[in-house]
Amino acid sequence: MPDYSVIDHPDILQYLFFPRKDNAPGPPHSFDVSVNVDPDVFVSCRFYVESRDLPWILYFHGNGEVVSDHDDISLFYNRIGLNLVVADYRGYGASTGSPTFSNLVKDAHAIWDEVRATFSRRGYSGGLWVMGRSMGSVSALELASSYPDLIKGFIIESGFASPTRLIRHLGLPAHNVDLNKLETECLSMIREIRLPALIIHGQLDTLVPISEAKLLFEQLGSLQKKIEVIPYADHNNIIYVGLQSYFKAIYDFVFTSPK
Repeated sequence: MPDYSVIDHPDILQYLFFPRKDNAPGPPHSFDVSVNVDPDVFVSCRFYVESRDLPWILYFHGNGEVVSDHDDISLFYNRIGLNLVVADYRGYGASTGSPTFSNLVKDAHAIWDEVRATFSRRGYSGGLWVMGRSMGSVSALELASSYPDLIKGFIIESGFASPTRLIRHLGLPAHNVDLNKLETECLSMIREIRLPALIIHGQLDTLVPISEAKLLFEQLGSLQKKIEVIPYADHNNIIYVGLQSYFKAIYDFVFTSPK
């Protein structure tokens, strides 16, 4: 598995994580769960429930977002027949601690365990898909690699195959870190993933160029995979510019793709 600790350098982290506190209560169709990830450290997740029998998407958001940013967006998932659970990162929203790449990956497993435990306690019977947007692609790919028998499929939106490629693209200081080694580890992991995959990316994304989506698509070991390019969309307006195409792609992937 990739060793992300090599890029847990303050001069890298300060440009790739933008935590902000937020304790806004959720809407009536939601509830929050705190996930213990280390002694005295927890991350918060918000469950948006349309119906207990519908499929679920476990969603890892981008590096400048928090759970409550998805209160309104969750309604679009609910309208196409999906429940949604959105996970924060350390230091984001109501969560404690500080984010690093190592913690991002480590915590994804704790979140996964708690989400499944919550499903069991509450009698939620729908299948589970995983989705990562931008930085959240790191968490989503980690889970897709780790739990192929439990995850129905995964979605990567505005994401990348390896954070090393984002570091290079942004011209961040690497401090003699062997980025090639980590990138090789990430690509090796991705080639072993066989789950059904949907990749969504904005045509005009300059923060994470569309070439990253194409590389991810090419490298994935999935036999069932699709890439959906949203015309005229960039990194931060993709869902609004391509609202209909965006959610149709997700609906078709979950409900009409061969399993």
